[in-house]
Amino acid sequence: MSLVNSIISKTMPFLPRWAAKPFAKPYVAGESIDEVLEIVQRLNSDNFSATIDILGEFTRTKDEAVAIRVQYEELINLISAKSIDSSISIKLTHLGLDLDYAFCEKQLLELSAYGQKKDVAITIDMESSKHTDDIYKLFKKANKLFSRVGAVTQAYLYRSIDDVIQLSGVNCNLRICKGIYKESSKIAINDKNKINENFELLAKTIFDGEGYASLATHDLNLISNLEKLIQNREIPPDRFEFQVLYGVPMKSKLEELKAKGYKVTVYVPFGKSWFDYSIRRLKENPKIVSYVIKNLFKK
Repeated sequence: MSLVNSIISKTMPFLPRWAAKPFAKPYVAGESIDEVLEIVQRLNSDNFSATIDILGEFTRTKDEAVAIRVQYEELINLISAKSIDSSISIKLTHLGLDLDYAFCEKQLLELSAYGQKKDVAITIDMESSKHTDDIYKLFKKANKLFSRVGAVTQAYLYRSIDDVIQLSGVNCNLRICKGIYKESSKIAINDKNKINENFELLAKTIFDGEGYASLATHDLNLISNLEKLIQNREIPPDRFEFQVLYGVPMKSKLEELKAKGYKVTVYVPFGKSWFDYSIRRLKENPKIVSYVIKNLFKK
């Protein structure tokens, strides 16, 4: 079955979208705001927090970027009105960073102000390394004005430790992830063990300061090491949380983390740009193919 899983996951990018949709469903919370909020409310009922992402990046026009900001504002408004336990996650290229820096800055500050008004936190996702400096520059401006704006650091980049030291402070709120973009070995660590070591170093650096760390990983060994770090340093639960992607199997680990009193947040993507995202998830975890096929036959 593992060979079948691998073959199907590799051919999925060439299938029509209707054929790929059943394989995307485990990873994507629908295409509409109503669909994603229904799923997040279910996660809340199971004592998970959430952060919601509108799939897509690299908008082609300013009108398209404005429409994305308006959609996020609608999402923020409903999260607030329905008292849903969720933040939002945004990509600055989705808000027009590739089109016009000043325009993107205006978009980000407007959205951050609206999030602050509605008491809904915002995390600025990280993108490829060519955007890193601009993302942090815009993050620092928004974070200075609005306390509920966070950012992301990637453990596979050599620069990340310097970034975290520079960003560390009372209002430092950083999500640590391993990193998914293809980067040159001149700027990125390739060895998995060294990436994990750097991930732990980034967490320690945040804990050494006064910041908040969102520990975003599905690596069970890394999670165990992070738990030991937290326990050995007696880090209080209000200084960190664990984060995972919606739909990625984690065995019983998430229930174990919750049982220990740790906050667990699920990153929930939705939207019309579901296809490319789902292909990435299937390549990372081909086992989902057999799971979906079994469920289709049951139906």
